[in-house]
Amino acid sequence: MTELSDREAELVSAHEQERPARHLGGALRLGVWIVGGLLSVYSLVVVFRPVEALEHRMTFLAVALPLVFLCYRSGLSSWVGRLRRDPAKVAADEAGPPAGATERPSVADWLLAAAALAVLVYPLADIDAFRDRGSGAALTGLDIVAGLALTVLLLEAVRRTVGWALTIICLIFLIYAYYGAYLPIDWTIGHRGFDLAQIVSQLYTGTEGFFGVPMQVAASYIVLFTIYGAVLDFSGASRFFIDLSFAAFRNSRSAPGRTVTTAGFLLGTVSGSGVATTVSLGSVAWPVLRRAGYPKEPAGGILAAGGIGAILSPPTLGAAAFIIAEYLRVSYLEVLLYATIPTILYYLGIFLAIEVDSRRFGTHAVPVDAPKAGKLLLRFGYHFSSLILIIVLMALDRSAFQSVVIATAVAFALSFLDPRHRMTPKRVGQALAKGTLEVLPVTAVCAAAGIIVGVITQTGLGLNLSAIIVDFAAGNLILTTVMSGLAVMLLGLAVPVTASFIIAAVIIGPALTTLGVSQAEAYMFVFYYAVLSEVSPPTALSAVAAAAITGGNTYKTMMMTWRYTLPAFLVPFAFVLTPNGQALLGQGPIGTVLLMAAVSAVAVAALAMATGGLTGVPERLLAAVAAVLLLFLEPVPIAAGLAVLAVAAGVHLVRRRRRDPS
Repeated sequence: MTELSDREAELVSAHEQERPARHLGGALRLGVWIVGGLLSVYSLVVVFRPVEALEHRMTFLAVALPLVFLCYRSGLSSWVGRLRRDPAKVAADEAGPPAGATERPSVADWLLAAAALAVLVYPLADIDAFRDRGSGAALTGLDIVAGLALTVLLLEAVRRTVGWALTIICLIFLIYAYYGAYLPIDWTIGHRGFDLAQIVSQLYTGTEGFFGVPMQVAASYIVLFTIYGAVLDFSGASRFFIDLSFAAFRNSRSAPGRTVTTAGFLLGTVSGSGVATTVSLGSVAWPVLRRAGYPKEPAGGILAAGGIGAILSPPTLGAAAFIIAEYLRVSYLEVLLYATIPTILYYLGIFLAIEVDSRRFGTHAVPVDAPKAGKLLLRFGYHFSSLILIIVLMALDRSAFQSVVIATAVAFALSFLDPRHRMTPKRVGQALAKGTLEVLPVTAVCAAAGIIVGVITQTGLGLNLSAIIVDFAAGNLILTTVMSGLAVMLLGLAVPVTASFIIAAVIIGPALTTLGVSQAEAYMFVFYYAVLSEVSPPTALSAVAAAAITGGNTYKTMMMTWRYTLPAFLVPFAFVLTPNGQALLGQGPIGTVLLMAAVSAVAVAALAMATGGLTGVPERLLAAVAAVLLLFLEPVPIAAGLAVLAVAAGVHLVRRRRRDPS
């Protein structure tokens, strides 16, 4: 991969709204990498020698949580600077040390790491007795102290890695669990209240709280896929994907934009992060887009839209997709099937918008010093084999865990076909360590999200809030869906994608299923809107990263990104609001699936016309109406949509002839 600048590296660490990690050095850095590598080895071994669920999740967190305190700064210096009104100190702490300088954890960091290890090893010493005490509500005083300590430690870990927003939300839920009995009895969200022992029992001693489904996903799916991505990266796949994308599109004015989007899709199989893909791609692709004639903001929009596709695209969707598989109790392959048609529509929308913009901006082809696509495929096409193997193995009823581990082994073996990127023992160690260290912030988020899920389950809040949403919308599915989409997007502005999905799934999901939407459709709707918060103003991280690379206006870049990703905002409504919408998730007869996919593709084309493909306001409005009608996916609206689209095209042709009779 091309080396990243310090600014770009900082943006990469913003994945899932994460804060930059410490730059450790010397023996400490080696020690952290060894521990991280060993945790990766443990995660790989557990796939073939399973460990009981609670024990496995506790063990994983017992190693990961101490690493969080050693690898991430507390940020206390900036708070001291604020109290003393010392802006220089605040800026210095937030900026971190100079490039190349190393940091060391403080004594407090080591104490927190030791405390985290202690409160998680303590129940592991006699896990059966600990579980029995929890199920029988007979916790000892030490159990309660350890549970409260772990709660505080997780809140601090989340604050360090993703900021205050999720920390405050978790605190609100804890306060609600304890003081719910003091709410007015006629309030829908009131409950009988729970004491500390009951709350600790819910969160600490079973699989309903800290060690629930989100933690299971972090300790299995996510870490295994990050290890796989790291091995792919170290074996040269990232470089190959970029070179292949540049080689595939050479001789047209829209080729640079299409190249960037295709490279973003391929790179997403390695990173699984919208921001990381945007930055990795931007460092290579922005010079090409600039030479092709793209202004800064549209170029940034293309980079961000291509980057965010990494979280939406099979076979390595974002962390929330793994949680969907666990919640629905279906295979991960089925979730990939759900995402296939929406992903195709997403990229179709981007390609059509790029085609329109290439004419509007007068872009041109750019000569790129890259081998021919055929030559690249013959020499390095083996990098695709492990990706395909994951799908094949899952189709043959292998678990997702075993499939990705086998694919990782294949990627490792194939690396020896390229002398520059063969997986030497050193590179293997680096890949294993990277696999664990990249998942630390997500692990903290998933464990802390267990507070929210545990409290919602214990108090019955989820059903109560979903009833409030349905009542407010007067039982109207369209209004409920619009409110749900807005709620998920607003939540996503404050917390990472994974956390926003978990919260919305247990609160908003039931509101949709109450009105007849299937669980799969409800969860996929929530998933897409949680992901799209990364490209939604005013905190669109992928767009911010792209603007930093291109030097464009941040807000204008966000709006261009929103335009390129518009189909992803509208298509989820289709599979919630109409019975035929399930076809977009690959459900139903194959003929219906293909027909509804084709109609949706026409709707996406109409959206491209509405957002730039047509020049006049009347025909743009007509195209927008046609797109909405088509996405209802019912015979009468489809016919009406096609008719309106034909009128829009006719109006456009008439107006163009009047402007230019020749």
